[in-house]
Amino acid sequence: MGRILLIAAAVVVGFFLLGSVIGLIFGALKWVLIIGAIALIVSVVLKLTRSSRSSHYS
Repeated sequence: MGRILLIAAAVVVGFFLLGSVIGLIFGALKWVLIIGAIALIVSVVLKLTRSSRSSHYS
């Protein structure tokens, strides 16, 4: 009986750890996607401003 309870407790703790690790991974992935989107927007804006600036001077 004690061994079954120990296994059940280990499974519950494993699920808690797995949930926190998965949450951490998805949280990091969310921030990577946000930073990537910001970098993409900045790059597009800089490219547009450079092309419009060069067309004004030529």
